[in-house]
Amino acid sequence: MEKINIRKIIVFILALIGFITSIKLAMIYYDVNFNAYALPSFCSIDDFIDCDGVAKTNESQFFGIPLAYWGIFLYSFIFLMLAANKLKDFKIFNFRLFKFMEVFKNPLSYIGMLGLISFAISMTLLCVSLFGIHKLCVLCALTYVLDLAIGLVAIDFKNGGIVQAFKNSVNDFLDAIKNRAYLIAFVIVMLIAAGGLYYTSTSLIFAPQVKQQKDFGEFINAKTNKYAVEGNVLGDPDGKVVVYTYTDFNCPICEAFNIMIHKAAKEMKDVKIVHKNLPLDMECNPFLRQPFHEGSCRMARYAMAAEKQGKFWAINSKFFELHPQSDEEILKIAEDLNLDTEKLYNDANSKEIKDELADEIELAYTQGINATPSMKIGNDVYVGMKPYSQFIKLLEDAGAKRR
Repeated sequence: MEKINIRKIIVFILALIGFITSIKLAMIYYDVNFNAYALPSFCSIDDFIDCDGVAKTNESQFFGIPLAYWGIFLYSFIFLMLAANKLKDFKIFNFRLFKFMEVFKNPLSYIGMLGLISFAISMTLLCVSLFGIHKLCVLCALTYVLDLAIGLVAIDFKNGGIVQAFKNSVNDFLDAIKNRAYLIAFVIVMLIAAGGLYYTSTSLIFAPQVKQQKDFGEFINAKTNKYAVEGNVLGDPDGKVVVYTYTDFNCPICEAFNIMIHKAAKEMKDVKIVHKNLPLDMECNPFLRQPFHEGSCRMARYAMAAEKQGKFWAINSKFFELHPQSDEEILKIAEDLNLDTEKLYNDANSKEIKDELADEIELAYTQGINATPSMKIGNDVYVGMKPYSQFIKLLEDAGAKRR
């Protein structure tokens, strides 16, 4: 009996450390994903040892629930198991509130198996962290060690070890569900749990980073713009909601942004999208102090020249898709689009187009727009690519309607 008590005390201490660590991880997760003003946590040391970086990834949740919350549940259940023998007889006004705890005849076996199963899962998470994310959360690693220690301490290796612990757990469960009341209660609990997991995994209420990636995924992973239009008009020509977009043809995220605004123009009515060039290229942008997106000015001029032939948005999408690096490559694209290449070349290199481009760049900076992609709706300027759902909400708030 003394050995069992000592094992329980050690398991309790280990679980308590794990519980506190999981709470800290949950706080880090909240700060990283929900608190825009939070400072970096103490365990974000560099690009590799970075608890905050891990918390921002999709892999930091399971079924829409942060792994830290799963940890809190695990250690709470261990505390419950440790107190099972006392709780089953606990009464309030002669009512045994925790009578169901009597089904756990071998609580340490449950704890031992949970500890080892959690450790096995943790090793998978560690591999994902090291070889997928390329970051390590030291607090997470601590819980991995604690799970293994809990499993090894809880299991009685002198009396059957892991095999016996597994048998005890299974036999306890089978004996419990023989009782119809416990079986019904178990089914109800499982249905509630399944419903809860379905809600968290579909609403992603606790996992905004996953929701954001899903919002971005269609556009970032697209190889071509399936929503592309041919002419100079994107959206309704007389749309009441005018969206001014500022992009750079060598800006990686602008490519995804371009697809997103095309999709929005197809799905929303009363929206007109007007493109403005903001090449971050020293060739034409006097506000830059060092080389950045070289070649963007050239593509911007050719896009403006294509507008004179009624095919601005056609060549716009092709530039993002093919990333031409020379006049020759651009003219080949123009030829495929049935543009007059000689006129296009002359227009693109004309003083008129160069002056117009300079005016667009200056106008952007006078409005405080100096990064791409950016957009202006009414008097509000938004820098960066918004998740699609947020972009649609901005359009609806401005008066646009779904088709």
